[in-house]
Amino acid sequence: MKIYLISLAAGMLMGLIYAVINVRSPAPPAIALIGLLGMLIGEQLVPVAKRLISREPVSVSWFSSECAPKITGLQARTKGAAVGNDAPPPSA
Repeated sequence: MKIYLISLAAGMLMGLIYAVINVRSPAPPAIALIGLLGMLIGEQLVPVAKRLISREPVSVSWFSSECAPKITGLQARTKGAAVGNDAPPPSA
């Protein structure tokens, strides 16, 4: 999540600089960004189709560990890991 916040902050800083020097931003409109999301999702249709053709199950756990990280850019959670819990396990 930290990298997303850094990226957002960098983008906001550049937007501010562009506004101060009165330059139009070269960023694509939102519709182009939705198209990029479609490309990321479309790339994952091939692994799903391969599993279906080979008659392997396409489960939610498989999809979330194999496809979702490639779409979202986030690492897959390991089994039993708590979301947002960066604290080490308590010692005995």
